Amino acid sequence: MKKTILSALLLFSIILFSLNTQGQTKATFKNFNDASEQVTRFSTVGEAIDAHDGEIAFFEGVYYLYGTSYGCGFQWGKKEAPFCGFKSYSSTDLVHWTDQGFLFDAKTPLWQSRCNGSTYGCFRPHVIFNKKTSLYVLWINVYDNISGFRVFTSKKPTGPFTEVAEPKLAVNTDAPAAGLNNGDHDTFVDKDGTAYLAFTDWRTKGTIVIEKLNDDYLSGSGVVTKGITPGQTEAPSLFERNGIYYLTYSDPNCGYCAGTGTSYRTAKTPLGPWSEGIQISNNSCGGQPSFVSPIKLTSGMIYIYGSDLWNNAAKNESLANYYWAPLNFAEDGSILPMVCQNEVTLSLATGSKGKQKQIKDLDNDAGIKNFKHHSDISRDIQRGQGFKATRSGILNTVSITTFQNNDPDADLSLMIYGADASFLPTGEPLKKMNIAKDSVSWSPSNITVNPNISVVAGKRYVLVLKSASTKGAYGFMYHDEALEQNAGASYSSDRGMHYNVEKNRKIKFSTTIKRK
Repeated sequence: MKKTILSALLLFSIILFSLNTQGQTKATFKNFNDASEQVTRFSTVGEAIDAHDGEIAFFEGVYYLYGTSYGCGFQWGKKEAPFCGFKSYSSTDLVHWTDQGFLFDAKTPLWQSRCNGSTYGCFRPHVIFNKKTSLYVLWINVYDNISGFRVFTSKKPTGPFTEVAEPKLAVNTDAPAAGLNNGDHDTFVDKDGTAYLAFTDWRTKGTIVIEKLNDDYLSGSGVVTKGITPGQTEAPSLFERNGIYYLTYSDPNCGYCAGTGTSYRTAKTPLGPWSEGIQISNNSCGGQPSFVSPIKLTSGMIYIYGSDLWNNAAKNESLANYYWAPLNFAEDGSILPMVCQNEVTLSLATGSKGKQKQIKDLDNDAGIKNFKHHSDISRDIQRGQGFKATRSGILNTVSITTFQNNDPDADLSLMIYGADASFLPTGEPLKKMNIAKDSVSWSPSNITVNPNISVVAGKRYVLVLKSASTKGAYGFMYHDEALEQNAGASYSSDRGMHYNVEKNRKIKFSTTIKRK
C-alpha cells in the first residue's frame, strides 16, 4: 500500500513539474564579461546586431528588437554621411536574434534628404499593434517637419512599413519646420487599448510631454500633459505595473554619452499628475536609457530596462553595445537603485530555444561568445589568425567578422599562408584576396571569400588581414579567453616583417572545407 501511495505521489510530482515547466525557455545573455568589459551581441549568422536607440517589443509569441542602423556609415553632424534606416530582429528566446532587414527603404533621395548627416538625423523606431485596425504602427523621430515625427503602418511587425500623413500634436504646433521641436519618444498602449506618446519637448529645453493618441494611433488627440520634467531630460519610456504608471528618462539629457543618469516618476494615469523624479542610476550602466519592455516570465511579469552603450560620441556608433537587465521594485512599487549585471538569466513564459544558423562543411569556428571589437588594421598593423585543418580537401570559404572605422582610404586584403608551430605565417602566401572598402560595413559583419585552395588535415594555416590605409582602419572581433594559450592570434607592427603571438587571444572567424 505504501509503495502504491509513493508511486502515485512520484507520478503526481512529475506531472506537476511538467506542467510548471511547459513552455519554459531559459534565456541567458551577457552585457559584460567577467572583467566588466562590454561584449557584442551577434545575430544568428554571427554579425553584430545593428539596431540602436530602439526597443524590444513582443507580438504573437515572438520578441522583436527595433533600432536605428549605423552600418552604412551614418555619423551625426557629418554632412556627407548617409542615412542607413531602421532595422528589426526577431527572436524566440531573447538570445538568438534573426536579422529581418529594414522596416522600409531608406536609400531613396527623399529619405536621405530627411535624415542624412546634413540634418539632425532620424532615430528611435517604436512599434505598437492596433487591435481595432489590425495594423502595426511605427513612430520615428525626425527633424524635417513641424511635429518631429513620421508615422507608418504595416500588416506585419517587420514591415515593409508605409508612411501615412504627418501626425498632429498639441505641442509646438506653431514652431518652424526642420528645427529642434519635438524629440525622442516612446509609444505605449494601455490595458484598455488607449495609446500614448511620451516625447521630449526641445522648445522647453528638454521637458517630457505625454499626449494621448487617436484611436488609430496615427496622430495626437490634443489631450496632453506638458512639463512632466523640469528640463534637460530626454529618452522617455512609459509603462504600467500593478496599477502604477512609470516614466523613466535620461537625466540629464546627453546624446551619445557613454554614461548618463536614469530617473523615473510615477502616476495613477498616463496623463498624471506625476510625482517628483528619483534617480536610480547615475550612469545607466555605461550608456543612455533607451527602453523598458514588459516580459512575461514563469514567475510573473518583469520589466527589462535597456540602455545604449554609446561609443563616446565617436565617428562609428554602430559599435555601440547594449545593456539589458530587469528593473527591481520595492513592495511599495518604487524602483530600487540599479545594480549593473554582467549576466542575466530569465525563465521566459513564452518562447522556444533558438540557435545559430548552421554552416555546411564547417571546419573551424571561433563562435560568438564574449567578443569585443578593436580597429587598427592599416598600413603599419597587420592581424593574423591561425587554424589547423581538421580534414583534407578544398578550403571553400573563409569568413572574418570585420568593419571599417573612420573612413580608411584603401581596401582590405585577406591573405592565407602556411603556418609554423606557433601559427605564424611562413613562406609566400597561398592566396591573396582583395576586399573592396565599399563592401565592408561600419558594423561588425561577416566578409566571406572563396580561396578554393587545397588544405591538408592536421596542417597549420594562418589568415592575415592587412591594408595600405594611411587614415582610418579596419577592425576585428576578438576575446582573450581561449583555453589554449596559443589560440592562433598574432600581429605585426612592421608591415609583416615580424609577427608576435598574442596569448589566449582568438579572432572571430570561420572556415569551411569541402572534401575532394
